[in-house]
Amino acid sequence: MAVDLNSNIHDRLAAAESALRAVGQQISSAIRQVDIAVLIPAYNEAATIGDVVRSFRAALPNCRIYVYDNNSYDNTAKLARDAGAIVRREPLQGKGHVVRRMFSDIEADVYVMVDGDATYDAAAAPRLVSRLIETQADMVVGARITEEKAAYRAGHRLGNRVLTGLVAGIFGDRFTDMLSGYRAFSRRFVKSFPALASGFETETELTVHALELDMITAEISTPYGARPEGSVSKLSTFRDGFRILGTIGRLMRDERPLMFFGALAGVITLAALVLGAPIIAEYMATGLVPRFPTAFLCGTLGVLAAISLVSGVILETVSLGRREMKRLAYNGIESLAAKLDRLEETRLTLTSLRQQVLTENPAVPPYARRRRTH
Repeated sequence: MAVDLNSNIHDRLAAAESALRAVGQQISSAIRQVDIAVLIPAYNEAATIGDVVRSFRAALPNCRIYVYDNNSYDNTAKLARDAGAIVRREPLQGKGHVVRRMFSDIEADVYVMVDGDATYDAAAAPRLVSRLIETQADMVVGARITEEKAAYRAGHRLGNRVLTGLVAGIFGDRFTDMLSGYRAFSRRFVKSFPALASGFETETELTVHALELDMITAEISTPYGARPEGSVSKLSTFRDGFRILGTIGRLMRDERPLMFFGALAGVITLAALVLGAPIIAEYMATGLVPRFPTAFLCGTLGVLAAISLVSGVILETVSLGRREMKRLAYNGIESLAAKLDRLEETRLTLTSLRQQVLTENPAVPPYARRRRTH
């Protein structure tokens, strides 16, 4: 199927999903060969955490499931442990702190991160992991699809669209659901991610990190449901929305300083021109500058605009150096594709050696041929 690269990103994603459905969505055979860790941040999720752990255990039978309890005052930790999860604790409050601790502590080939509120579809986890493996991606995002108004409130939906569009305009147009809490990561992504956020703005950092290093990313549609009765959302539409907006501004300042300070210089210059235009017109007509304080202010604003622009130019060089260091750290971690190639090479070598032994020793009894060597 031909896809118009100039079309809207939503149309391109829909075309990609249609193409996958046309050929049949296959679960990668390599999913059995990789070490998968499911990471679940949890704060007072006693109503849902047991079901979430059991559903992901069924969807990914060979995975390890970690629940990080973030100071819950209900029995979240006990219910998660009873359901078969490995339970750990993060004392610093906030999802960003939990993500930082999880990424630091856990070693795996593939990481699946999901909220503990039972709103995300565990059955989609093999699709996320398979897409990660087959496309050699570093991050696959589960874009939320739902018709339930209670599941995805209008304020959250509008805020997500606005913030996703803002990030797309600044850093790159690849995602339709930047704030989704359902993602699969490669080890390279996790171990090169400098987590700085403390709260729900961590999803913004994850997205920008992938875009800044030009990582291979993908997005698949996943069902999204309403919270079960007794489960309460911890997300505040306005408070967390403004925090995410502030995070976007900070990331723009750090990663796109020339754009940030250039825009600031443009605003200051425009203010100076608006204030100075009447003064210039009056001077051209009479040769006098009667409003000297305003003229002085305009001159000061012009100097500030120049300083801002020069700062942006200098910091752009610093940002490039930081990006190069991140890329070197990323390249220093073995990729999932390289590990799978190494495992396949080892398997072929062992098979060849086994065949050689059987050829040289045809009298070896059948039971001995099947015996493993350690």
